[in-house]
Amino acid sequence: MSEIIRITDSAQDYLAELLEKQNVEGIAVRIFITQPGTPYAETCLAYCRPGEEEPSDERLELEKITALIDKNSIPFLEEAVVDFNADRMGGQLTIKAPNAKMPKVNADSPIEDRVNYILYSEINPGLAAHGGEIKLVELTADQVAVLAFGGGCQGCAAVDLTLKEGVERTLMERIPELAGIRDVTDHTDTTNAYYR
Repeated sequence: MSEIIRITDSAQDYLAELLEKQNVEGIAVRIFITQPGTPYAETCLAYCRPGEEEPSDERLELEKITALIDKNSIPFLEEAVVDFNADRMGGQLTIKAPNAKMPKVNADSPIEDRVNYILYSEINPGLAAHGGEIKLVELTADQVAVLAFGGGCQGCAAVDLTLKEGVERTLMERIPELAGIRDVTDHTDTTNAYYR
């Protein structure tokens, strides 16, 4: 458990001081992520009085504090670091959780997770400058990734080029099991077409 999230000595000192000021016997720090695995993920630290913890929380007994880690947040907290940097104004507690928006994946992870990881960590950051983003809508039974282009990508004349050239090449190279890529608005595919 301790390798999942690292709480530096300076952060432990700072948090221990804050907890002491609460004057509650057995108070701990609870670490969790709201909306984990999405672009809106936020890593949070909160006071946790005895009885406020979730039964499934992982207990992390550190030298100076007790931290409770939300079970559902664990895959997203891998490689996270909580640190405290003292300065003239007092200092700042920082939480870096590189996998909060997308858990770390490997070759054994489900194809959907691997597609999402590549989209969020590599492809979308490049599109963000143009106000665009790509989401995985579904993975079909025959391993075709159906993608939705949002924001600045939607209706963009370069969308076919972007889709076929960059995104498809990247995903197909990185995930050999994928049979192909399809845009959710691909009008050449009429299998789900709706006629009035």
